[in-house]
Amino acid sequence: MIKYLAVSTVIVLGIGVVVAAWANRDLIRIKLASVYAREAPKPGAPNLMSSGAIAPMSGDAPWALSALPECLTQVSKSSGSGRYVRAHLPRSAVRVVPPARLSYGDCTISIDDDQAFVRRGADRFRIPPSVQFYRARGEVAMMRETAASVELRIYQPVQP
Repeated sequence: MIKYLAVSTVIVLGIGVVVAAWANRDLIRIKLASVYAREAPKPGAPNLMSSGAIAPMSGDAPWALSALPECLTQVSKSSGSGRYVRAHLPRSAVRVVPPARLSYGDCTISIDDDQAFVRRGADRFRIPPSVQFYRARGEVAMMRETAASVELRIYQPVQP
């Protein structure tokens, strides 16, 4: 008899909690708001937004092509052993033999031996060794091998 009393108590309390939550649903609901707050530039600091004087970026960037959505859109990424990654290379892919130059939008990729240099406007990036590029139907693939693993990124050029 005690176990039936315990079970019925749990059921009644559970229903009570559900009813209380339903009755107070507007109080429980999380409300998010977005506010734009304009802040004046600090004295002595250049106003980069109004002057258009944003400093050019440069450096080693294995991910450089993924950071240029105006030129290429990354559609897949595979990492792991060389055998695993090569299995994800498009079947129609043909290796781009260095030295070579690829252009997509206003981005230029200069392939030199086992490294590449990416240029867009004043920005300059180096994709460190050991990197290889492949072309396939409507795609470009970049395979980069490090001591730890192999990475394959496949991109589609952005249509103007």
